[in-house]
Amino acid sequence: MNHRRSFLKSSAVLATALSVPAIGRAAATLPHERTLRLYNTHTGETLRTVFWAEGQFVPDAMNDINKLLRDHRSNTIANMDPKLLVLLDQVSTQVGNGKILHVISGYRSPETNRRLAERSGGVARHSMHLEGKAIDVRLPGYDLAKLHKAALQAGGGGVGYYPKDQFVHMDTGRLRNW
Repeated sequence: MNHRRSFLKSSAVLATALSVPAIGRAAATLPHERTLRLYNTHTGETLRTVFWAEGQFVPDAMNDINKLLRDHRSNTIANMDPKLLVLLDQVSTQVGNGKILHVISGYRSPETNRRLAERSGGVARHSMHLEGKAIDVRLPGYDLAKLHKAALQAGGGGVGYYPKDQFVHMDTGRLRNW
């Protein structure tokens, strides 16, 4: 029974990773290893981890990433979309050359998102942050407009440009930009 459950779980993770064609194709052609370097601007936590190795996502690394990208207001951890991590790695590799991405927002709990939406017109009530499919980042010392352009060129989903607040939003939803 445990072998069947393990097989089904592995199949579900693989199916999830390959469900969006553009990112799914990228996942199928990933190099031997993929690494993310992240800094959470709200908690001060940093992480450098190999999240993809030998043709699959690394469970311990995924757990570490989920923890770092948690809703810091409620301390709620959720599973981040593996496609988002591939997208983030693609953009980071293109522009960052190993630099640490500063994370402004990863996962948001429904309560946090509701409060933020009430205070700001720029927060979507049905944000992709609620599903672990969005991230807001900046790369200190790197031109934000160039980071925005790289995110658009990656073609992984939605891209928002917030120069006043100094971040770029990326998500794995439908292709769009603002």
